[in-house]
Amino acid sequence: MSQRNKFFLILAVFLFAYIIPFTHDRVAGAIMESFLLLQDYAREHVLLCLIPAFFIAGAIAVFISQAAVVKYFGAEAKKILSYGVASVSGTILAVCSCTVLPLFASIYQRGAGIGPAVAFLYSGPAINVLAIILTARVLGFEMGVARAIGAVIFAIVIGLSMAVIYRKEDKERLAGPQMQMPEEKMPRKLWQDLSFFALLVVFLVFANWGRPQSEAGFWTAVYEIRWYVAGLSLVLLVPVLWRWFKKDELKNWVDETFNYALMIMPLLFIGVMFAGFFLGRPGHEAMIPSKYVEAVVGASPAQFFALTGIQAGAAHDVISAVWPVWTSFFASVAAAFMYFATLTEVPILQGLMGSGMGKGPALALLLAGPAVSLPNMLVIRGVLGTRKTAMYIAIVIVFSTICGVIYGQVFA
Repeated sequence: MSQRNKFFLILAVFLFAYIIPFTHDRVAGAIMESFLLLQDYAREHVLLCLIPAFFIAGAIAVFISQAAVVKYFGAEAKKILSYGVASVSGTILAVCSCTVLPLFASIYQRGAGIGPAVAFLYSGPAINVLAIILTARVLGFEMGVARAIGAVIFAIVIGLSMAVIYRKEDKERLAGPQMQMPEEKMPRKLWQDLSFFALLVVFLVFANWGRPQSEAGFWTAVYEIRWYVAGLSLVLLVPVLWRWFKKDELKNWVDETFNYALMIMPLLFIGVMFAGFFLGRPGHEAMIPSKYVEAVVGASPAQFFALTGIQAGAAHDVISAVWPVWTSFFASVAAAFMYFATLTEVPILQGLMGSGMGKGPALALLLAGPAVSLPNMLVIRGVLGTRKTAMYIAIVIVFSTICGVIYGQVFA
């Protein structure tokens, strides 16, 4: 850190300590909420959820070649294959919105079609395996599945839309040399790698299996044996690692897992504390009163009418009619210009939903936020140009809004 940056950091800490009225009840309560939310994450989501997820992400980074993924994006590749690979690349590559940019620029400039390249650009951070797992764990299985499925479909729709809109320009651009990716010799058979990943996923799923609402039935029986299944997966993992993997591969796996933890955990903990300070835990007030959140992006406009004093009439009816669209649109636009460090969107959204945010705008934020941000836009503009970048952002906002409206109406 430079001397100037150290000075500004010290100045910021001084101003924070000097200005903030810590003895005020709301401020003191918000500070307590930040630590209580951090404690909830430490106790509920780190040992059995995040740490296994880090091992899965590390395994993906080490044992699945990026070249094996991006080589399918060329103009000569079959459309079903190229869009299929692009739409799920986020789960394979496990990158954030910053890491995906150089990969996107590389494959686009080396001859990938704009459709698959943009689908890859969106999918990379939107379907980050860590984010999907944490979303399902913290916000509920339903929201995690909706985010995963919506992002996959969304990536294909965005890519196809860009390909159709700019098909003439893209055809001229691709008249030059096409992208070439070297073939790599795989150290194991495909079924061996799949078995390895399956055991990791089985442990993650069953170690985090929640208690069902009903005390009887199939899911309760599964819950009762969850630790046996999770333990068996770990027992079976030992001979798999011993027989099929080399020592240097395992070392690289552990190193990559450790790197993920070092990169993500500090940002996540800071994000959790900020979310707790401003929004509090679900059902608890912090710095921002829940009535204001509910008034802007609530499931119904009742709180908005209460704060603004709008009575029954034409304006009341119009606002009520467009409310689901407005809330999802507002969440999409706000998320598109915000920057979310990897996984921090989950605690922020947890606080927003606890303060009254509707399910529709919540999904819209999850679909738009991690994949697009103001810094992200500036880099994309350098690769695609202003016009294509603006179109990409507009498509992300529009389809995030549509998905949010549909999800909000179905699961209201």
